[in-house]
Amino acid sequence: MYSILIIYDRKQTGETLLPIAVIFARYLWYAFFMDTLYIVMPAYNEAANISRTIGKWHPLLELGSEDSRLVIFNDGSRDDTLAVCRSLVAAYPRLTVIDKPNSGHGPTCLTAYAYALEHGADYIFQTDSDDQTEPDEMRALWAARHDYDIQIGLRKNRRDGFSRIIVSKVLKGVLLLIFKVRIPDANTPFRLISRPALQNYLALIPPNFFLANVLMSALAVRRNDQIRWQPITFRPRTAGVNSINLKKIFRIGLRALSDLSAAEKATRNVGKGGNWDGSD
Repeated sequence: MYSILIIYDRKQTGETLLPIAVIFARYLWYAFFMDTLYIVMPAYNEAANISRTIGKWHPLLELGSEDSRLVIFNDGSRDDTLAVCRSLVAAYPRLTVIDKPNSGHGPTCLTAYAYALEHGADYIFQTDSDDQTEPDEMRALWAARHDYDIQIGLRKNRRDGFSRIIVSKVLKGVLLLIFKVRIPDANTPFRLISRPALQNYLALIPPNFFLANVLMSALAVRRNDQIRWQPITFRPRTAGVNSINLKKIFRIGLRALSDLSAAEKATRNVGKGGNWDGSD
C-alpha cells in the first residue's frame, strides 16, 4: 500500500512513472500469467544424441517463466552421457543435470516428476533424450495447457522399430484386459501434465513402478481427467542402440501383467483426488 501511495504522490508532481509502471506490470505478468515449465528427460547411454537433443529443447523454455528449466536425469549411463551433459551447462544457462544410480526408465521418470514438483513447476513436460520427438510439436500442447489435466502424444506412422511398436500393442492389450480402458498410446514419452494432476498421479503410482507413464495414462482415463491425445511425429533413432528385442518384449509383457494387475486392484475405487492405498 505504501508503494501505491508513493506512486500516486509522484503522479501529482508530474514525474514520469513509466519505469515504475513497467516494473510493476512485469511483476504482475510473471506472478499471475507466466507458468513455470519443467522439461524433464531420463537419459541412459545417449552420449551420441544428448547434445543435439538439449540444443533442440532448451529454447522451448522461453514458453514459460524465467524459472523454467530443462532437467536431464542421467540414469547410471555407462557411456559419456553424463560428461557430455555437464559440458553443456555453461552454454545452456537453464539446463540442470542430475546424476543417479540406474533404476530404469519408469522409476527415473518418477524421480524427475517429483523433482519438478519440489522445485515449483506449474507444468511438467516429459520426453526422452533420444532425439525422436519434435520440440515444435510441444507448442500446441503448451497453448492448450489450461484446458487439460494431461496431454499425451499419439504416435502416428511410427518409425522407431518393429519391436517397440509391438511393446506398445502389448501394453494396450494388457490395459484393456486389466483396467477395461482403451488407450491409444499409453507409454508415449511426450506428455504435458499440470501440477495438480501430477500430484494426484504420483500419490497413486507405487514408488519405483517400472511402467510409470503407462499407469499414469490408465489412471487419467479411469479418473475421467481432462485428457488430450495429440498426434505427433516419432522419428527413428539417428544414433545409439534400440535395446528392445523379442526376449525383452516377453519379459515386459509378463511383468506388465503382474504389476499393472496389482496397481489396478489398489486403485480400483479411487476417483478424482484419491490417493494410493497400499493396504489393498
